[in-house]
Amino acid sequence: GRVNSLVLDAVEKMIGEGITTEEINRVVDSETRKLGGIPAPLGYEGFPKSVCVSINNQVCHGIPDSTKLKSGDIVNVDCTTCYGGYYGDASRMFEIGSISPLASRLVKVTKESVDLAVSKIGPFSRLGDIGYWINRNAVKNGFSVVREVGGHGVGLEMHEDPYVCHVGQLGKGMVLIPGMVFTIEPMINAGGRQVFIDSGNGWTIYTSDGSLSAQVEYMVLVTETGIEILSR
Repeated sequence: GRVNSLVLDAVEKMIGEGITTEEINRVVDSETRKLGGIPAPLGYEGFPKSVCVSINNQVCHGIPDSTKLKSGDIVNVDCTTCYGGYYGDASRMFEIGSISPLASRLVKVTKESVDLAVSKIGPFSRLGDIGYWINRNAVKNGFSVVREVGGHGVGLEMHEDPYVCHVGQLGKGMVLIPGMVFTIEPMINAGGRQVFIDSGNGWTIYTSDGSLSAQVEYMVLVTETGIEILSR
């Protein structure tokens, strides 16, 4: 988790207007290897790059290419690292130049929603509590939560059980037991929650109505006394 966070720190130092998403990919790949890790997305089920970079109406799984970031863009960089046989996973939102008030509020509410969920759960909470608090906060602010893609267990594999839906009911679902490690990573849309997959590359997911989407991802550990954030 620490190595994964350090890679995202490296992205934070270089990202900006005029940078291509492929340049972000190169930094993630080189920094991960320099720290002794392996960029887990590369080759995963055929994914062609070392990181996912999703811009504006791209919900997730954006494939780095020659696209240049421009002022007004909001960008999610989703990084997964394999280090010593274990996996770390987190994503951050970046605001490029001067962004719109709507975009700024969407990014703010998305991060707030993750922080709220983390503050409300602990050992022996239920999985549904996570989705309840995230969805409640998103809807209260006029946004919607994607249901088709969510968080997941992580550790010895890149994706493990359980599936973490970001819409849920209080007191429902799997009990959160000390020792469990999983991601909380809501994709929150400024418009409707409906999405579609790019038929050209088979990976990138977009909002159906073209509205902006934001995502913030933490990898968390359930402890005896609370929740520890391993990568953010």
